[in-house]
Amino acid sequence: MASQEAPGQEGRIRLRLSPQGEKYARRDAPVEARRMAARGALPLEPLELATVLFALVHDPDAQVKETARASLENLPEHVLDPVLTGPAHPALLSFLARVHKDDEARASQIALNAAADDRTIAFLATLPLRAVVDIVSQNQQRMMRCEEIVDALGSNPLTGRAVIERILSFLGMSPTEGERADDAGAELSDDEAEAAMLELLGDELAGFAGRLSAEHDDAIDEEEIASNLFAAVQKMTVMQKVKLARLGGTEARALLIRDRNKVVASAAITSPKITESEVVSYAQSRGLCDEVMRIIAANRDWTKSYQVKLALATNPKVPQAQAISFLNYLQDKELRTIMRSRDVPSAVSTHARRILQKKGKL
Repeated sequence: MASQEAPGQEGRIRLRLSPQGEKYARRDAPVEARRMAARGALPLEPLELATVLFALVHDPDAQVKETARASLENLPEHVLDPVLTGPAHPALLSFLARVHKDDEARASQIALNAAADDRTIAFLATLPLRAVVDIVSQNQQRMMRCEEIVDALGSNPLTGRAVIERILSFLGMSPTEGERADDAGAELSDDEAEAAMLELLGDELAGFAGRLSAEHDDAIDEEEIASNLFAAVQKMTVMQKVKLARLGGTEARALLIRDRNKVVASAAITSPKITESEVVSYAQSRGLCDEVMRIIAANRDWTKSYQVKLALATNPKVPQAQAISFLNYLQDKELRTIMRSRDVPSAVSTHARRILQKKGKL
C-alpha cells in the first residue's frame, strides 16, 4: 500500500492507497488526469474510490477540488454504504458526517463505525437526530475517554431522561429513586468528602475545598463561596462539574443545577445530599431546564410534600400532564388562585376550574 498526504485541520493527513489509487491522487499527476479522476468514474473499490476523492478535495487545482467535492458528496448508495460502515480514514468519515448531517440513517452508520474518531462522534451528538443520540449515548467507552461527547449530549434538546440516566450510570453516579441525604449522603465522612473535593478542585483551591464540600453554614462568607465557586466552575470540564454536583454542598448544587448541560443539571438534582427545602425551591424556579422539572415530578418521595405538589402544579416549566395531575391534591384556595392566574398554562387553569366545579365550589 502506498500513502498520499492531504491537508487537514491539524496538519497533514496521511491516506493509505493502493498503487493504482495513488496514481489518480498524486499531485505530480497531469492536471487533466486529476480532473478526470475527480469525476469519480474510476475502476476502484468503494472505500478506495472515496479515499481518492477525499485526497482530490484537497488538490491545489480549483477545478479538481470542486469536482471531487461534488463527487464525494453525491456518492451512489452502493458506494457510500461500505464507506460509512467500513474502515475508512477518520478524516474521511468526519467529512462525510458533515455532508450527511441531516440524514439520520447515514449519520447513524457513522456513529456506529469504530473507525470514526471521537471528535466526529461529538459532532454527531450535537445533531437533532434521535437515533444518533441513542447510539452515541450507549457507547460508554467513548464517553469515558472524550468529555466533548458528554458535553454535546447534555446540550442536545433530544437528550431525554433515559439517555441522561444512562450517562450518569456509565459515570457511576446514578442514584436510585428516593435516595436521600440521610442514607446515601452518609457514605462519605466530612474528611472523605473534603478529600474528594480537593482532588476535584486541585491545589489552587485547596483552602476552599472543605467549605465547598460542607452543607450550608451561616458562618461561611456566602459571597466568597459564590465568587470562588463560579470561578472554579468556569474552568471545569463536564465530568468535573458532574462530580461536583454530586459531592458538593448547597452552594455547588444551586449553581450547577442551572448549568446549560442537562447531564450536569440532572446530576445536581439527583445528588444524594439534596434536601427537601432545596427541592421545593427548585420546583418553584422557572429558570431551570425542563429535565430537572421532570425528575422532580417523577420522584414519588419528593412529591409527597404538599409544597412540592403546589410548586409543580403552578410552574409552567413542568410538562402540562404532570402539572395537571398534582391539581387533585391541592386545597380549594390554591385551586382558585390557579384558576385565575395568567402565569400558568391555560390547560392547567381550566382544569383547576373543573375540579372546583365538580366539588360544587363555584
